[in-house]
Amino acid sequence: MHALSIPTWIIHISSVIEWIAAIWLIWKYGEVTGHRAWGALSFAMLPALVSAMCACTWHYFDNAPSLEWLVTLQATMTLIGNFTLCAAAFWIWRSYRTNTTPYSSTSNLSSLEKK
Repeated sequence: MHALSIPTWIIHISSVIEWIAAIWLIWKYGEVTGHRAWGALSFAMLPALVSAMCACTWHYFDNAPSLEWLVTLQATMTLIGNFTLCAAAFWIWRSYRTNTTPYSSTSNLSSLEKK
């Protein structure tokens, strides 16, 4: 646990907590709006969370050589997370372009045209 300074530990741990909170809030937003794409975004965030937990675990055990596989797992989960987040963002963008939801430009235009 001596591998990182106290301020660095605070940043690492608070980032993991913040990411967990963001996942939960995005999931709730998807439930409230009824937009399934937001739920997909919360699932797409999970690989990045696993990556962060790998880093914290490896540092907690003083970067032990026996746990070096965590570095590989962290890199892999970061790569997978980048792709899943990209796909989820595309899904959200596409769903707002094709659906008439209260937040899409299509429904706003149609409501303005009716007046």
